[in-house]
Amino acid sequence: MDVRDFLKRYEAALASQDWAQVSPLIHGSARVVFSDGSVHEGLGAIERAYQRNFAAIKSERFVMDNIHWVFETADHAVYMFDFHWSGVIQGREASGSGRGVTALVRENDIWLLKAEQLGPA
Repeated sequence: MDVRDFLKRYEAALASQDWAQVSPLIHGSARVVFSDGSVHEGLGAIERAYQRNFAAIKSERFVMDNIHWVFETADHAVYMFDFHWSGVIQGREASGSGRGVTALVRENDIWLLKAEQLGPA
């Protein structure tokens, strides 16, 4: 898989709101920091955090744009991006946006999310 294909697969997996589609893209020892400052380390903690989001935000749409590749080798890549999300929380339309940075690692010819930090715009 090409590193840029990872972005398409990750966006599609998040849009599915199905952990079974997201989990194959996350490294077992990954670390994710949400824009509220919460830190989720390891696949189990990341699963719980994503599952909470999937349950809380119905019909979520998550889009990454303004992608800037900071670093790329055969087995490591880092990109920065803007993100926008929208969905329904407790029956009300909600949305937000911000900036993020993601570090990827390639193992067994598959790109995996190793670290991600989301923050305000």
